[in-house]
Amino acid sequence: MAMIDTGTTRLAYDEAGAGPAIVLVHAGVADRRMWDHQFAALSANYRAVRYDWRGHGGSADHEGPVRHHEDLLDLMDALEIAEATLVGASFGGAHAVDAALAAPDRVNALALVCPGMSGYVWPEAFLRTGRQMALAAVPHERLSSYREGNAVPDPSDVAAMAEVQAGFMVLGPGRSPEEMPLEAWDQSLLMLREMYARRWSSPANRPEWPEAPAVDRLHEITVPTLVVKGLSEVPQVQAVADRYTEGIRGSRLLELPETGHLPSVERPGELTAALAAFLDEVARRP
Repeated sequence: MAMIDTGTTRLAYDEAGAGPAIVLVHAGVADRRMWDHQFAALSANYRAVRYDWRGHGGSADHEGPVRHHEDLLDLMDALEIAEATLVGASFGGAHAVDAALAAPDRVNALALVCPGMSGYVWPEAFLRTGRQMALAAVPHERLSSYREGNAVPDPSDVAAMAEVQAGFMVLGPGRSPEEMPLEAWDQSLLMLREMYARRWSSPANRPEWPEAPAVDRLHEITVPTLVVKGLSEVPQVQAVADRYTEGIRGSRLLELPETGHLPSVERPGELTAALAAFLDEVARRP
């Protein structure tokens, strides 16, 4: 791991390989380790970079609103990456798209894995289910205290929240941990536990989205775009992937059966192969 000063924060990152640049942007329920397989494999032919968002993993703390898509562009500036393919998962996909819309000359392709989207209005039923699961794991009073930041969370609360979040998002409805490779389940739980422990004990922060969000601007994206959807994950999240496919002209949808929200961890070989094929096509474009 290395650290770099972007001018506004310090970000933890890894870099390997040479050639066209690829920047891997992790999910909100994970950190840069979710890209272990893809980072190692793709660095054989590309300049691969993965990093932790501000306030996540090994990167610096932050209090208040943070524009993650601007951090992504600042990271590219600091590493002297003029143009890159952005590979983003979950809300990392949303940040990648927002970066592409903010600086279209800096992004030559997008790969969006189970992505989120700025400006997208989540169905109330989805939000209600998430709230109910959180409160089933941690009592309201303690959860409210944790969300204010700078707390000393009970390790049992951290473990309980990680477990329910893994079941809700990483696995998807109706699936059990036994349906996921053991190492993938353990890695998911580890990242979630560390994420909640960090979030609750650090200064409170929240993402700040662009004034002109992606939900109304997908038609502006003209670069090659691959959208990946896990067919076992929450249907409301799958709907966001469909929205991208419908809104970005010429985009391609890859559906992965029996796969939840983190294909890079659950189906690493399949996702890496799909990304490699996509990147090869992008590299061969005139």
